[in-house]
Amino acid sequence: MQGKLIVVSGPSGAGKDTLIKAALAEIPSLALVASATTRPPRPGEVDGRDHVFLSREEFERWIREGKLLEWAEYSGNLYGTPKESVERLLAEGRNVILRIELQGARAIKKKRPDAVMIFVRAPSLEETRRRLESRATETRESLESRMATAVKEVAAREEFDYEVVNGDREQASETMIELLRKIVEGEDEDAG
Repeated sequence: MQGKLIVVSGPSGAGKDTLIKAALAEIPSLALVASATTRPPRPGEVDGRDHVFLSREEFERWIREGKLLEWAEYSGNLYGTPKESVERLLAEGRNVILRIELQGARAIKKKRPDAVMIFVRAPSLEETRRRLESRATETRESLESRMATAVKEVAAREEFDYEVVNGDREQASETMIELLRKIVEGEDEDAG
């Protein structure tokens, strides 16, 4: 039986990684496909687990060779979804979760209308800014670029099947896990 494709998107600083990590620990049928990116790894990130870290030249070669299901430029870096990994896991009956930005989420929905779309956001743009600043990984220009993008992304949240507001991490994790369980067990047939 073919697995389900689940797309999780939302602004930087929304806590997507934290919520996905909690869900992966609780729902064995979920598999996360690490996106490819040209941005440098953040402290503690592992190549192949958190992202597939590529040079711009390597990424552009992957585009030309059709190795990406979707790709986009975000805050000066390229991001994309490795097609072979997604297709293999779905064929194995695994439920694939993708963590991608809005442009990529829209591209996936066009190619795969059956994809279930989940939008994750912080309770406010002020909280988004606070979280990004607390990372201490952003330059002033990068922070302002991510904030401008966040405003546009939050405006597009109605394009998604579900929304999770991540104000309290524990509560948001419970909400995400419950939602994903319903999706993988086939109880979301009225979504969309």
